[in-house]
Amino acid sequence: MSAASAGSGTGPVAVFGGTFDPVHFGHLRVAWEVAERLDCEVRLMPSGRPPHRGQPGAPPAQRAAMLELALAGQDRLRLDRRELERSGASYSVDTLGALREELGPERPLVFVLGADAFRALPSWHRWRELTGLAHLLAMTRPRQRLDRLDPDLHAAMAGRWTGRTELLQREPAGRVMVLRVTPLAVSSSQIRAALAAGRSPRYLLPQAVLDHIQAAGLYRA
Repeated sequence: MSAASAGSGTGPVAVFGGTFDPVHFGHLRVAWEVAERLDCEVRLMPSGRPPHRGQPGAPPAQRAAMLELALAGQDRLRLDRRELERSGASYSVDTLGALREELGPERPLVFVLGADAFRALPSWHRWRELTGLAHLLAMTRPRQRLDRLDPDLHAAMAGRWTGRTELLQREPAGRVMVLRVTPLAVSSSQIRAALAAGRSPRYLLPQAVLDHIQAAGLYRA
């Protein structure tokens, strides 16, 4: 499968959510590694009203605009606005359910999340339904282990673990896989703090995104 076929309606679709407030090279690098490892399309999906954290500093339209700028010039990573356009809290189970209806019952769907988010799944809304809709891909850093799971999570994931990417590429849902990704020491909160203090976060995020932030006056103290 090629990058072209990944976006043609036949290859796997991976979903990578977050506030992207703002998007930075850490987000983009791990999304790119998922796209390469699974040979798939990755949809970056900014959340509208995340139920597990405070509200983003930049409004939805600005966060989408920054992502559009960051994703220009390539065809592996795409912006998906559906959670920004939904009223109420952004629950992953609802998003994956809507995507499953759009993609049909057979196309592989992969839900990408960090190790900490994976461990916290038992606190999520209707979390047990996720594996019926998509595969789960937990991203870890080198030397980080995904162990000491909540007993309910451990039981729910039993029999689903795999290290074979081809299973995520050909089966529609139900597998759980760990992917080690490149950790970049950058965070959105670090960028916001630098901007609020009048410092430049240059080289932590795409220049086009930084130019947009400065032109729009975002994240000022």
